[in-house]
This record gives sequence, C-alpha cells and structure tokens, in this order.
Amino acid sequence: MTVRLVMAREPVPTGPSVFLAGPTPDKKLPVPSWRPEALDLITAQWTGPQPLTVLTPESRGGVRAERYEHQVDWETNARAASTAILFWIPRDMHTMPGMTTNVEFGLDAPSGRAVLGCPPDCPNPERNRYLIYVAGRFGVPVYETLTDTVAEALALVAAGAPVVR
Repeated sequence: MTVRLVMAREPVPTGPSVFLAGPTPDKKLPVPSWRPEALDLITAQWTGPQPLTVLTPESRGGVRAERYEHQVDWETNARAASTAILFWIPRDMHTMPGMTTNVEFGLDAPSGRAVLGCPPDCPNPERNRYLIYVAGRFGVPVYETLTDTVAEALALVAAGAPVVR
C-alpha cells in the first residue's frame, strides 16, 4: 500500500499516520538521520488497506522554520493528529542529545499511541533509563531495534489507536 511522507510544517492530512519522534541531527554537528531507515522499514512493513502518512519533524530540503514557535506548534499538532507516535532514541549526548524528545515522550506516554525504541548499543543508553521506566508506568511498549519499534507502531495503526485531540 502507499506510504506518504509529510515533513515539518507541511499540511497534515487525515487518515492513518505515524509520527517519527526522537532526536534530530543538528546542522552544527552533522550526523546521519535515523528517519530515512525508519521510513524504509515502514514502507516495507505497511500492509494496511489505506495509505499511511509518515510525519517527520525534519524539514524538506533542510529549510528551517522562520520562527522556532512555528516548528514547535507543527510538531505538537502533528503528534496530536497521529494514530501512532514512534519514539526512536539512539541517544548520543554529543551529537543527538534529544532533550526535547524527553519532554515530548512525557507528554505522549499516557496517550496510548506511543511506542518507545531505545537501542542498547547507542552511545549513551544509560540516558534512556528514565524513559524506559516511564514507559513501564504507562504501558508503553519498549523495543531495542528500529525494526521492532516500527512493527509495533504499525500494529497500533492497524488496531486503530485512538487519536487524542
């Protein structure tokens, strides 16, 4: 079936969707984004009857928001509109610390739409310990591979996870 990519500050369509939450590479310390691999896995695994929208907070063509608030508002609204919120946190305190991700996970953990992926071989896995604990408190599934995290997010979409607005 069809998978559509919607990037930061683009209109968010209705229908089944997955938001790719987690640290975003900074232009000052360029490292590869994990999101292209996630998109490839989603495209390979999605078998639902409807097109699936994948929402990413990364900007098309690397064009940043004019104002920080525009980016924050888009991300907040896109997560709220998502059927599932996939958190992948390959924590690296030097290149992708994910401080904003911590707040977003805290806000979204109780929603019933979050899935948490924390690779144990990332540079700073000890910095994910609190998120894993919080996930347990809210019944958020936790995985160690991106493949398994994607599979669980897609299972939430297929089950019709509630959209909280």
